[in-house]
Amino acid sequence: MSIQFGPEYVRAIAPYQGGKPIAEVAREFNLDEAKIIKLASNENPLGMPESAKLAMQAAVADIGRYPDSNGFELKAAITAKYDVPAEWITLGNGSNDILELATHAFVQPGQAAMYSEYSFLVYALATQAVGARAIVVSAKDFGHDLPAMLAAVTDDTRLIFIANPNNPTGTFIPAAELEAFLQAVPPQIVVVLDEAYNEYLPPECQYESIAWVRQYPNLLVSRTMSKAYGLAGLRIGFGIAQPAITDLLNRIRQPFNVNSLAQAAAVAALNDKPFLQKSAEVNAAGYLQLTAAFDALKLIYVPSFGNFVMVKVGEDDGAGARVNLALLKQGIIVRPVGNYGLPQWLRITIGLPHENAAFIAALKSLLG
Repeated sequence: MSIQFGPEYVRAIAPYQGGKPIAEVAREFNLDEAKIIKLASNENPLGMPESAKLAMQAAVADIGRYPDSNGFELKAAITAKYDVPAEWITLGNGSNDILELATHAFVQPGQAAMYSEYSFLVYALATQAVGARAIVVSAKDFGHDLPAMLAAVTDDTRLIFIANPNNPTGTFIPAAELEAFLQAVPPQIVVVLDEAYNEYLPPECQYESIAWVRQYPNLLVSRTMSKAYGLAGLRIGFGIAQPAITDLLNRIRQPFNVNSLAQAAAVAALNDKPFLQKSAEVNAAGYLQLTAAFDALKLIYVPSFGNFVMVKVGEDDGAGARVNLALLKQGIIVRPVGNYGLPQWLRITIGLPHENAAFIAALKSLLG
């Protein structure tokens, strides 16, 4: 008789599967790593900014010491950028850390957390990890149906996740709709506004969610430096909320959850406006390059406000996996989204012009 350890709700969790690493694809298909193109994990194709590299090099001299557990310099940079007090900030090992901290802080076993169909898989994993009940609200046009989410609120709902723009579909909720939602949510429910792709929004769509934090004590805004800032490998994110929320998050986070090199790089990257502007420009041009090709191929895609596009590559439920495998054999890594209930689709990260072109050429040859 085998012994089963841990609660059933933990054993039921399917581990998160990230985009395939380049080295793994090279080994699996006997390919040259240098020629592999990765468009799978929504990373910045420009890499990290030079300013962050220099800051990291300087920080290496003190790597034998523990990092600043309270992240004084980084919080000061965030305070200067967003005009919020330092005690409103929680630092995370990526924004993923912020999402999980919020779930552990505000949801007990048997209570409920809510999120939309086709939203970031970590919401479901974090909910399962605390033994909470998931309220999954059907998507509308691949995005959040906010009125339906309000209607689905129950007495035991403690947390609501909203991704804007949404991953993996790229959909966007206009500011007026979001604020109306915040006004209507019962004040005892914490709303996590996950803005991992906020920096890619065009000017006409941008809004100031930090102003809402001042108005709504139950709002937690989550940001990451893995996308537009180019620091995915350093794992750094942060949450901004009023002290009633951040005090609890900081009680349960690991004492040194953000390492010294990440803190130094993040301070530099936050202040590197030219790099952020170039990232947005490369992304906008790449979006047009990919969607023009999809239009020419008569492929259905979801208009995206992030640094990726989700495209339908067939009508049968094996289409996404089949095309993904064929692309892998050609050294192009994209992201199948069958685990989101979208087996006919692939999510394509926007890369550099030549990377996008290589993907487009391969897709054309596969689809005839």
